[in-house]
Amino acid sequence: MNLHLRTLTLTDTEAITNLSSQLGYQASVAETNVWLQEILASKDHCAFGAVLDDKLVGWVHGFYTLHLESGAFVEIGGLVVDENCRRTGAGRMLVEQVRAWAGQKGIGKVRVRCNTRRTDSHTFYKVIGFEELKEQKVFSILC
Repeated sequence: MNLHLRTLTLTDTEAITNLSSQLGYQASVAETNVWLQEILASKDHCAFGAVLDDKLVGWVHGFYTLHLESGAFVEIGGLVVDENCRRTGAGRMLVEQVRAWAGQKGIGKVRVRCNTRRTDSHTFYKVIGFEELKEQKVFSILC
């Protein structure tokens, strides 16, 4: 098994879209491409991929954020590992890469939000050292 990490590139767009669909996301390849371009162009975002035998089998997106009430941290905006490659260490490696990126920026805290229905994800994050802080609801409105 030759599993390694690298920075995502625009050539990964289709694979990212396919992996995301495993979690129920329905973005098109074109939409993913636009979003990935913006992420890759920003110094406040990082995006890494897990590659197994030349195939993208996972990705993570992290971003710097600053809140008036809680200070600066890096948030994991998304993490997906192919359902056939889970429990291989890919997810842990991707999270560690975001932690390293945060450290390079001088940020000492990484957070992640997780859908309440994704109980396997909750277990994963706890096993790798995350502490559960709270449950919350997310609201959205069109502008």
